[in-house]
Amino acid sequence: MHLQIKQANIGYNKTLISNTNADLNLGDVCLLIGNNGVGKTTLIKSILHQIPLLNGEILINGKNVKNLSVKEIAENIAIVFSKSVIPQHYTVEDLISLGKYIYYPFYFELKKEDREEVAHIIEELDLNQYRYTLLKNLSDGNLQKAFIGRAITQNSPIIILDEPTTHLDEKNKIIILKTLRRLAKEQNKLILFSSHDWRLAKEFADKIWYVKNTQLHTGIVEDILLQHDELTNASLFQMHENFVPPHISAPPVQKEMLYSLLQKNFSKDLSNLNFEFQNNFWVISNDSTKYKCESFEEIIKSLVNIY
Repeated sequence: MHLQIKQANIGYNKTLISNTNADLNLGDVCLLIGNNGVGKTTLIKSILHQIPLLNGEILINGKNVKNLSVKEIAENIAIVFSKSVIPQHYTVEDLISLGKYIYYPFYFELKKEDREEVAHIIEELDLNQYRYTLLKNLSDGNLQKAFIGRAITQNSPIIILDEPTTHLDEKNKIIILKTLRRLAKEQNKLILFSSHDWRLAKEFADKIWYVKNTQLHTGIVEDILLQHDELTNASLFQMHENFVPPHISAPPVQKEMLYSLLQKNFSKDLSNLNFEFQNNFWVISNDSTKYKCESFEEIIKSLVNIY
């Protein structure tokens, strides 16, 4: 195991995550999820030994992090926090090049192969047009991509990212996540990233670390999702106490959209209704009526007639 957590209590003055045991290998992509305040960032800082453990140990390649120097930790782990200090008067190229300076004294010039690697990463992250742009003039999304580029350039075996997709639109979110997964699989990197969106796990992660009730639940993505209903059950977002959903037969996306529509607009028991998605139409039926609807707007109008 390249990253191991053994019987660790994680927190500041009090324990946020207790009796934690977890491990990840090189090549793994792991999503860290949990509500605000449960200790996700504290866990990340503990791995970096920025916060000492209350109990237990964290090992990187068999070595306890508390015995590693700051330089040794940087050689093993590249980190991107959701909020980072923006170096003044730095361009995108300058920032991404910084990842190389853990291997040189800062006053050294980068080698030709280092500069070529930086240029390749800039292109891969779709930042070519901003290569010489000052960081202070970037959008939040492109700034986040530049910090991620610096972490990739560092060439550490582990990359940890705290909410890396927060400021990104869908296009750039996919660019980042595909790049991270490619790094894990093609260059044998260990990728650990936190997010509030568990749906990212299904597409991009191999494993999940889920912080819940001071416990860290770990395992293969599909196992963890099925073991915790609140991660996949739409009723988590239910707005009305008296709402009881109907029977819905539809593909997952359409089913989720219909559920969202109904629970926002109806505070009643709909269990006597059946919704079936057929050939791009919704068929609504009960014992006495049947409606065929082409849109969600038509569904609302039909339900008003029924009730």
